[in-house]
Amino acid sequence: MKPGIHPDYHPVVFRDRAGDFAILTRSTVDSDKTIEWSDGNTYPLIDVEISSASHPFYTGQTRVVDTAGRVERFQRRYQRKR
Repeated sequence: MKPGIHPDYHPVVFRDRAGDFAILTRSTVDSDKTIEWSDGNTYPLIDVEISSASHPFYTGQTRVVDTAGRVERFQRRYQRKR
């Protein structure tokens, strides 16, 4: 690797406040906020709007939409007169 051209890659905590979920990983993003992790060290904190802990697809709270009824209604309404 060439020295001086790569961003700083360091440990960061991403926290989903809606899902009460946090994960310690590595990233190039930086933040002014910090959090003390369970290992006793302090890491930069990035708050995210949604993660796998709060997304409806991953939590199983998705709604099933009746598209068949909509398609049939559309076809009845706009069918061609032959």
